[in-house]
Amino acid sequence: MACPQASEMVSIAGGEYRPLYINKDFPKTKVKAFLLDIDLVTNQQFYQFVRRNLQWEKNQIPSIFTEEGYLKHWSNKSEHWQPNVQIEDLPVTNVSWFSADAFCRAEGKRLLTVDEWEYVARASKKHINGNKEESYNQRILDWYSKPQSSLASSTLKANYNFWGVNQLHGVVWEWTEDFNSSLVNGESRNDSSIDSKLFCAAGAAGSADPSNYAAFMRFGFRSSLQAKFTLGSLGFRCAK
Repeated sequence: MACPQASEMVSIAGGEYRPLYINKDFPKTKVKAFLLDIDLVTNQQFYQFVRRNLQWEKNQIPSIFTEEGYLKHWSNKSEHWQPNVQIEDLPVTNVSWFSADAFCRAEGKRLLTVDEWEYVARASKKHINGNKEESYNQRILDWYSKPQSSLASSTLKANYNFWGVNQLHGVVWEWTEDFNSSLVNGESRNDSSIDSKLFCAAGAAGSADPSNYAAFMRFGFRSSLQAKFTLGSLGFRCAK
């Protein structure tokens, strides 16, 4: 198995946006400039990370950091779990928040925050804010409404948005750094205490845009997760 190259990153200019749960009478949320991986982390990239950090192997990782389904789509070969060649270049899934966070840290990066993800993901192919385009949210909803098929049998097509970020919608859901951001006050990235039962972002108590059902679905999905959960439809990318 060839050693994968590090993910290429693009620069995201700072700006502001209004989160789903913030009333329109409140100031918008500011997002500082940052770098973001163009593509989702692949099975091959995660495998190389695991080989360098054996504590994250399927048969080594402590149960507090994951569920039984961790990397269940990989094969056991010579006492080491690894992806089959057919899925090497597909986005890695069945990884917990803890393992995704560890991967990004090993790369000198981090998981992106909920605000960063929503800020970048609202962009269409041509505009920073695709919500202003007719049928933009409906296209995302159409993706969300389709049953999750096996990534191993999927042909992933390039889908770059205004920032040059690929496959933010329609492939897999993504872990975020501050998964408990709506349950705590302050900047969670500076909070050194990690509770494995905290949620991956929280549901909205109110909404700035009740018509944005796609965002409702994302916040609802995040609020259902715990950091040790592993799902076949949940992957990640890194920021810096």
